[in-house]
Amino acid sequence: MIVSQYFQQAPTRMLLSWSNLPSSVYYYKSTGGKPGVKASSHTWKQDGDWVENQVVIEQIKDILSQEFCCYGYENVTGELRKLDYYINKKKVYRLMDEHNLLLGKVIRTSGKRKFVQHRKIQASYPMEYLCLDIKYVYVHGEKRNFFLLTIIDVFSRKIVDQIFQKSIKQIDVFNAFRRINNVYGIKGVTIRNDNGSQFIANNVKQYLRKAEANQEFTHIATPEENSYIEAFHSIIQREVIDRYEFSGYFDAKQTLLAHTIWYNTRRYHKAIKMTPNEKWNQHIHITNQKRDEQNLVKKQHETGGDSNQDYQYLRQNLNPKTSNYYTTISTNVSK
Repeated sequence: MIVSQYFQQAPTRMLLSWSNLPSSVYYYKSTGGKPGVKASSHTWKQDGDWVENQVVIEQIKDILSQEFCCYGYENVTGELRKLDYYINKKKVYRLMDEHNLLLGKVIRTSGKRKFVQHRKIQASYPMEYLCLDIKYVYVHGEKRNFFLLTIIDVFSRKIVDQIFQKSIKQIDVFNAFRRINNVYGIKGVTIRNDNGSQFIANNVKQYLRKAEANQEFTHIATPEENSYIEAFHSIIQREVIDRYEFSGYFDAKQTLLAHTIWYNTRRYHKAIKMTPNEKWNQHIHITNQKRDEQNLVKKQHETGGDSNQDYQYLRQNLNPKTSNYYTTISTNVSK
C-alpha cells in the first residue's frame, strides 16, 4: 500500500489525498462483530411498557404452539400487533431466525359456460363472490385418497361450507349450494369454479340459475383464476395434511372440522389483517343493505308503483351494525 510505503517521507493525510483514499477507510479497525447498528434488546408495547426480547420470543412460541398453527414471520407479526406490541416484521424475522422458529419454505408448483372475464376477483363485501374447488386428502389408515370440497367467501376468506367424503358427485355440490342458500342466500352472488364434472352438471347450473346466482368457469389449466381457493388449499396442505397421519376417515374428518373452526374464528389472515369471522362481522351490514335495496327495486318493478318513500325510510333506519342476515326473499334468519 502506498501510504505505508512512504509514510516516513510525507504526512499521512497528504499521502491519503494523493492516493484518493478516505481516512475513515485507512484508520478503520474491524472489531470482529456484525456490521451495522447493534440490534435492540427490548421491544415497546403500545401502553408504553418496555419488555425484553425474551418475553417476545416466549410470546411467539405460545402463538406457534396452537394446534394447526403454521405461521410465517408476517402472520406472527400480525398476531403480536394484536397483543399491543409495537414491532415490525423485520425484527420478528430476526428473532424467529435466531431461535429456529421460521417456517420452512416449501415450493409447490351441457350448455354454454360463462368463463371468467377478470383473472383477479375484487370483492367489496361478504357474499359477493364465492370460490370452490376439490382437493385430495390422503388417509394413511385406509391407504386411499378422500375428497375435500371447500366453498369460501372471497371478501372475508370465511369457509361457508365444506364436504369431506370418499367421492364428490353433482348431488353433493347441489346440496352444498342449497345449504348456503338456506343460511346466507345466494341471489346475486357470483360463484367461481373450475370445469370439473360436478360443477358443469346441468342440475347444478339449473339450480344456480333458478336461485339467481351467477356461475362462472375458469379457463382450462388456469388455476390462477381461482387463486383464493388455491391459496386455502396451500394453507390446509401446510397446516394439516403435511403434519398429521390419519388413522381413518373419521379421524381425518374430525381433524379437518377442528381446523375449519380454528381457521374461521382464530387464524390471523395476513391479507385481511384479522380473522375471517371478524372481517365477515364487520362488513355483513353492507350485504344486508344491498340486498334490501335490490328487493325494493324489484318490488317497484313488479308493482309499477313508487317505492321511493320506502327506500328513503330503509336508508334512514337500517342499523349498520345488525347481526341478522337476509335470504333471497328477505326472510330474517340467524347467521
